Amino acid sequence: QVQLVESGGGSVQSGGSLRLSCEASGPTYLRSCMSWFRQAPGKDRQAVATIDSDESTKYADSVKGRFIISQDKDTEILYLQMDSLEPEDTAMYYCAARGRLCRGTIYWGQGTQVTVSS
Repeated sequence: QVQLVESGGGSVQSGGSLRLSCEASGPTYLRSCMSWFRQAPGKDRQAVATIDSDESTKYADSVKGRFIISQDKDTEILYLQMDSLEPEDTAMYYCAARGRLCRGTIYWGQGTQVTVSS
């Protein structure tokens, strides 16, 4: 099955930057659509950014212009570059994988904590 391992979280001040990484393994057809989600305490998990097998991307309105999702074609590592971080971005960030057209079973990583202080 698919295994996902996130890294790169940490604590930064408002306006700072972080880059999250997600190393994936398992059948390629089960992870052709890759996403970053986040969940703040007491809130539902929400999609932050998605990249599909055709390299099309989607972003939550709250992160547009500040976050960039990308995937290295050689290593298949998924990245989330986060700039101009705000306290509202504080959350546990999860890497997620799904099959073609972003359908089917969602596989989750264990999460990495991002904390932004004002």
